[in-house]
Amino acid sequence: MGKKLSFYKMSGSGNDFIIIDNRSGLVGVNEGSAWARRLCRRKVSVGADGLILIEPPTMPNTDFKWRFYNADGSEAEMCGNGGRCAARFAYVNLIASPRMTFETIAGLIRAEVTDHRVKLEMMPSRDLRMDIKVLTNQGEYVVHFINTGVPHVVYFVSDLNKVNILELGRSIRFHAAFQPAGTNVNFVRILDKENISIRTYERGVEDETLACGTGSVAAAIIASLKHGVVPPVHVQTRGGEKLDVYFKSGPGGINNVFLEGEAKIVYEGLLREEEL
Repeated sequence: MGKKLSFYKMSGSGNDFIIIDNRSGLVGVNEGSAWARRLCRRKVSVGADGLILIEPPTMPNTDFKWRFYNADGSEAEMCGNGGRCAARFAYVNLIASPRMTFETIAGLIRAEVTDHRVKLEMMPSRDLRMDIKVLTNQGEYVVHFINTGVPHVVYFVSDLNKVNILELGRSIRFHAAFQPAGTNVNFVRILDKENISIRTYERGVEDETLACGTGSVAAAIIASLKHGVVPPVHVQTRGGEKLDVYFKSGPGGINNVFLEGEAKIVYEGLLREEEL
């Protein structure tokens, strides 16, 4: 039957991931990008927004290390929904206890698993820039920027259904103002003082995704600073699920940032040799 490799397909509010226990080192250090490009292709492979490799920890008092790759093979510093899925995967597979700490490029991440829900401590936000004028082929837009582990632009709209997410999102994602790293782009509608709705053009996927954890955090923080929305902010994602974003504002800026929501196991599978 040839070689087989087990994997989980998981979803964090519609953001879907392939997760592999790579503690044995089957996927080499320089092979993750190629694996992500191959396995994340929809219709011809498993299909996903990203690939997560769970690996042995390299630091004391941590449970595991992860490597995260977008569907295009680019390695990302952090992913909120992916982090929640990785935490539940580690708990279900007895890699970690319900309260855990794991290593990412962005730094150490702490998480707590309760049934199907995961509450994830996010990295401190940085590089806040408000009211940036961006000129695109579609016109001039006033946007806001923050890095919540990865770079995010937030643009407020009155009607999410009237936004050309792909065209405008792509224009801002590759805009000179956000180079060389580029940026994710979040279109946000304020619903009331505790609730917002969001659509995201995601860097690396190069398309709209049904949810983005770090983008939801960025949107919640900017909505609080710009429009007085109060935490915990409930974020309605395009996938239909809600994410809760907790944080505190003070003289030192935004801190104690947490992202909470469901992390679902969609299925378990075996990759056969012809796909490996």
